[in-house]
Amino acid sequence: MPRFDANLTMLFTEVDFLSRFERAARAGFTAVEYLFPYAWQKEQLVEQLQRHGLEQVLFNLPAGNFQAGERGIACLPDRVGEFQDGVGLAIAYAKALNCTRLNCLAGIAPAGVHAEKLRQTLVDNLRFAAAALEKEGIRLLVESLNSQDFPGFYLVRTRDALRLFHDAGHANLWLQYDIYHMQVMEGNLTRTIRDNLPRIAHMQLADNPGRHEPGTGEINYANLFRFIDEAGYDGWIACEYNPSSVTETSLEWVRPYL
Repeated sequence: MPRFDANLTMLFTEVDFLSRFERAARAGFTAVEYLFPYAWQKEQLVEQLQRHGLEQVLFNLPAGNFQAGERGIACLPDRVGEFQDGVGLAIAYAKALNCTRLNCLAGIAPAGVHAEKLRQTLVDNLRFAAAALEKEGIRLLVESLNSQDFPGFYLVRTRDALRLFHDAGHANLWLQYDIYHMQVMEGNLTRTIRDNLPRIAHMQLADNPGRHEPGTGEINYANLFRFIDEAGYDGWIACEYNPSSVTETSLEWVRPYL
């Protein structure tokens, strides 16, 4: 049976962030993720996880000024030092939270920088991060985002990430497969998942259009969940969607799996 975790950046926003751990546990979740932990002390997050019996599944490497629209800095040639410092910070949080997966957002390609320089910067940064995380027993995940919601994002299809892995040439690089983003960009969900299952270390979901919960859009999630289960995927699938109503009401679809 598929395993689902709650993304606390997008779910339970009716309450403040630290109160969302309790809400997730009360709803039946045993694991959580969120975009970034860095605004809170590690001890605060550990306390919430332990108090409510939750596993920390995933969070992102520092991704620049997210509020200002940055979506990662890994491809930015003038931010290499910041990226490397961020890897160290992320490892410190991951070790405290017993989190064995970190996701890297490549970033939005800046204008006026040669494509080869962007590519080499991203490849070098991923090699650095993959090696540093491997020493700590942590997987480095890389995610493609759709170009409609995030114009200019460096990776927008599954094949973009796979080609990047080939160029970087490090074994500790894994796909973070976001079903919503890839439905927008390429469709063929079951085929892509089947063909790349050995490289997929995590999944995230939302329906399309609207990025709301399953059952509100075009994706046949009942069929997709059955396929994912039969294919042998044993990782987590994150509920990373904007609830169409109160979060608890939007969770009716997932209750049979919790």
